[in-house]
Amino acid sequence: MAKKITIGSLETGDLPELGIYRLSMRVDTGAATSALHVENIEEFREHGKRWVSFDLLPEVHNVDGTVRITCRIKGRKTVKRTNADSQKRAVIDTRLHLGNKSWPIKLTLTDRSEMNYPMLLGREAMVGRVTVDPEYQYLQAGPEKKAKQS
Repeated sequence: MAKKITIGSLETGDLPELGIYRLSMRVDTGAATSALHVENIEEFREHGKRWVSFDLLPEVHNVDGTVRITCRIKGRKTVKRTNADSQKRAVIDTRLHLGNKSWPIKLTLTDRSEMNYPMLLGREAMVGRVTVDPEYQYLQAGPEKKAKQS
């Protein structure tokens, strides 16, 4: 069994297949699925396959870094949000690079503009790969970033 990495309640990771680096994420063991903040979602079919095109803002409140991305839809998932509403979301596959590890994850696409972090890392993406120590933040971002929560 591969050694698990320890992560904090907040982390910074890369989604290299989407061309996104140093993305801030909230680690949430209570959420099953991971979610990525996107805007202007457009779904379409090409050669019988489902695709999605969307704008990704690596920093939620900074539109200068907006990137347009197109990728295959791997499925749809109904997600129950904390306010008890449920939402049907497109799911994509990509790689997450966190610390010195990299692995495939599934991401749901949604509007997280009301949230502080553009990505939520859910437990399905963490199982068998990480241990979460909620006392700390940015454990995989390098020694200059490690911080104890206040």
